[in-house]
Amino acid sequence: MKGAFYTGKYRNIFKEFGYSEKEIEKKIEDAYNTIFYGSDDERLYHQVGDDMSYFLDTGNNDVRTEGMSYAMMMCVQRNWKKEFDCLWKWAKKYMWMEEGENAGYFAWSVAPDGTKNSYGPAPDGEEYFAMALFFAWKRWGDGEGIFEYSKEARDILRECLHKGEDGKPGHPMWNPNNKLIKFVPGMEITDPSYHLPHFYELFALWADEEDREFWKEAAKASREYLKKACHPVTGLAPEYAHYDGTPYMKDNRQRYYSDSYRVAANIGLDYEWFGVDDWQCTCADNIQRFFCETVEGKIDMVYEIDGTIIDEKALHPVAIIATNAQASLAAKGKYRKKCVDLFWNTPLRTGNRRYYDNCLYLFALLALSGNYRIWK
Repeated sequence: MKGAFYTGKYRNIFKEFGYSEKEIEKKIEDAYNTIFYGSDDERLYHQVGDDMSYFLDTGNNDVRTEGMSYAMMMCVQRNWKKEFDCLWKWAKKYMWMEEGENAGYFAWSVAPDGTKNSYGPAPDGEEYFAMALFFAWKRWGDGEGIFEYSKEARDILRECLHKGEDGKPGHPMWNPNNKLIKFVPGMEITDPSYHLPHFYELFALWADEEDREFWKEAAKASREYLKKACHPVTGLAPEYAHYDGTPYMKDNRQRYYSDSYRVAANIGLDYEWFGVDDWQCTCADNIQRFFCETVEGKIDMVYEIDGTIIDEKALHPVAIIATNAQASLAAKGKYRKKCVDLFWNTPLRTGNRRYYDNCLYLFALLALSGNYRIWK
């Protein structure tokens, strides 16, 4: 299959399965309105004055680079420039670090009042910031200062690859030898859900010219890496893993838990955008079969990646449903519709833990309706 990058055509899986365009659009609109402008018990988006805003992790009562960069991606996909700019201004003012060994990176956790909880970064934030900024450039054109989106994106990616060179302090976010993204810059392990080859293909077009070959190789490296990290039968990936794909065994990070769910969604979107790796279809089928057959009726648990059920409830059960559905962009098997229908009939999550679930929910809505797009 040739992906949407080559054809310009995005599949609407919901429509393929019989949902009308009118009800699809209403579902997307309602989700955006709830997450951005719902009641205090619903929304994640908070305006600060006229020109800034943040996106709250309601479970931890902090603002994370994960959530801020996700929200910017949501906004650029919806053509919400005002909200995008407000989020980006807050991120640059309160999260971006100007000094120390992580200068040029973003503090991964910040209090809603702008106080940094940590002076360390999380690489998934940087890669989403960069991708959202490039799409903003392509969709709206560059502005001035921090709103010169393409320059800001290139600056982030330059730090990600070259931090620590020439005797300067700090560490890069990608291992320069194996081209794999790290869990954090100072540790030589990775998080399978951070691997976004569909982003790296685009970084290879728009990053600094001298780094473009690296990004092309990183896309290939990450696709190959996921084949090692995902279990050959269940398709499940651990939260953290070594560069050879073996699970990282500390703090139960070897399990299929919160971070891990994103792998299914990422595989689906990479296949939709580029469609260059048929292994992704097999893996998506394996994941859907696991949840629809092997653990049917127990899809809200914690698992070892071999499928062993742990007697513990998942912290983010709606996220499991959303990402399993998004895998239908790559899946070819008999459970594609079942996973999509279950997602369609699952409402947005409520309560304190809604942040992570509803982020992945909205991304799945966009992806499955053909509205999670490459702007170029």
